[in-house]
Amino acid sequence: MYVKRILSIGLLAMVVGLTPSSRAADMSDPESIPEPILAEKGIWGALAYSITDNRHGFFWGADKRDEAENTALKYCENADGKNCKVVTVFRNHRHWKDDDDTGFPYEHCAALAVGKPAAGGTSPWGAASEETRQKAEEKATNLCGGEGQECKVREWVCT
Repeated sequence: MYVKRILSIGLLAMVVGLTPSSRAADMSDPESIPEPILAEKGIWGALAYSITDNRHGFFWGADKRDEAENTALKYCENADGKNCKVVTVFRNHRHWKDDDDTGFPYEHCAALAVGKPAAGGTSPWGAASEETRQKAEEKATNLCGGEGQECKVREWVCT
């Protein structure tokens, strides 16, 4: 029984990537606290859209990009979206320097614009993220086709 417990703990440690030399961060020493993975820094948000039925969902305030994407998809599906896809992802910075060397910009807002559907077809649409709500709405509306396509902002969100 004792041997099985030791083996189980050892296997568990290998699965989660611990080695005998692993050590916990010393909370009294800020230098020892591991830096988050660069791509995960910030407050994340995402917009999801279903082209086939004009349903959408969004989420902001996530600590990780995939959390924002998955939650936006879930909200789109909960709104009866049958073909939901993440159409834009954005983030805001949280106490870290703006340039974290990932190449992913800090664009604090996103918008989704949807136009009037063509006869028997799908609606034109556009999604964009930018530093401000106004810029995100303008870019999304332009990507949708602007006034000529009767595009209107359907959703906007800022972190």
